[in-house]
Amino acid sequence: MKKNIPIIIVSLIFSFILWGSISLSKEYFVTIDVPVKIINFPDGYTTGTKLPEKITMKIKGNGWKLIGVNLSSESQYLISAGWESGKRYVNLYNFLTENQWLSSDMEVMDISPDTLSFSVEKITEKKLRIEPNLDLTFKAGYGLASKVEVYPESTNVLGPVSVLNYLNSIPTEKAEFTELNNKIIEILNLKEKQGMTYEVNSVTATIDVQKIVDKNFDNLSVEIHDIPSDRDVVLLPNRINIGVRGGINILGKLTPDQFKAYVYYSDVVLDTLGSIEPRIIIPENTTLLYMKPERLRYIIKKFK
Repeated sequence: MKKNIPIIIVSLIFSFILWGSISLSKEYFVTIDVPVKIINFPDGYTTGTKLPEKITMKIKGNGWKLIGVNLSSESQYLISAGWESGKRYVNLYNFLTENQWLSSDMEVMDISPDTLSFSVEKITEKKLRIEPNLDLTFKAGYGLASKVEVYPESTNVLGPVSVLNYLNSIPTEKAEFTELNNKIIEILNLKEKQGMTYEVNSVTATIDVQKIVDKNFDNLSVEIHDIPSDRDVVLLPNRINIGVRGGINILGKLTPDQFKAYVYYSDVVLDTLGSIEPRIIIPENTTLLYMKPERLRYIIKKFK
């Protein structure tokens, strides 16, 4: 009996192959989703029209052929733009012969959607700022110490004039980073847009993550701006204390002279409360937490 087991296994495999071969020789229906691509634009023209990512096709054909279509990751439904500019309305059934992956013994029963519209327009060039599209989360006590820097900061973009006229920036593909607790440098790809090509396709992003701390700066002098020559203003008091928050490496390098506190004489004149809130200029990448005192009393002196 044991001697017959290999023969039985081979027979079963052969029977299965024979059954599959006979079955796949019959005709079947299959429904597939296929990406759409417009080709053969006139020189110097493209389209910025947002098209469906995919169309749905119902195809009838030989089982072997349909398996090949299903397994192929390169199938695209190609549409010729034609030689005229302006708005185009096309019936997708008119382009069956241009898609050679659809063999002659296949029959397309349905295409959805079966018509598309798009605009064929001139290509123009514009320099656009690159904006990183990031989703960042940090470990407790850490945060973004400075604005995310990308290099290069901008790129020349070729694309349809109707789209570029309204764009000021190009985003990167969305990237997610979690549990950050140190500085990282990453490569980000620019987000693809219909009908557009970029001088550069990726940027280097520097994400400066530091431990976030607080620091106090005391006895900052408050200046008075734009005082008329026949006037003087005495502030009570004329110094303030502030608290700021930021990355530990950034705050550690700051000195009191990098902070500015001031009031305008016109603000004093227009005040109706008897005290005024000073304006504060703090270094980039820091956040003001508090100011003490929040308001200053004043005395206006007039010279004869």
